[in-house]
Amino acid sequence: MKVKVSRKAHFNAAHRLYRPDWSFDKNQEVFGKCNNPNYHGHNYDLIVSITGEINRETGYVMDMKTLKDLIKKHIEDTFDHKNLNEDVPEFKELNPTAENIAVVIFEKLRPHIDSKHELEIVLYETPRNFVTYSG
Repeated sequence: MKVKVSRKAHFNAAHRLYRPDWSFDKNQEVFGKCNNPNYHGHNYDLIVSITGEINRETGYVMDMKTLKDLIKKHIEDTFDHKNLNEDVPEFKELNPTAENIAVVIFEKLRPHIDSKHELEIVLYETPRNFVTYSG
């Protein structure tokens, strides 16, 4: 029997959506106010879910303390109160859209989650705008 367990986390970060190979006008047309050269910020909510079989010995799919610590070390400490474009190496050449942020979070956590478990990332950029990525 497979069960999904989830941990919610939060981080604040600034970003700018733009392509350096496009003109300012083209960036403005595509990204609008998200193209602000002085950046803008979001209060991101993150839900990390692990799906797998319940361990008969522990009763866990995954120890939630372990998941909490992984999120803190690899995501919160890396992204919280940062300018994603300037401070996070993965976004030096990658536009930090919610979609791309979710994929980067997945890729940062995947090596630390047992391969027999499924991993799903849900990232809320605003209370109404969110993306889901599961590899």
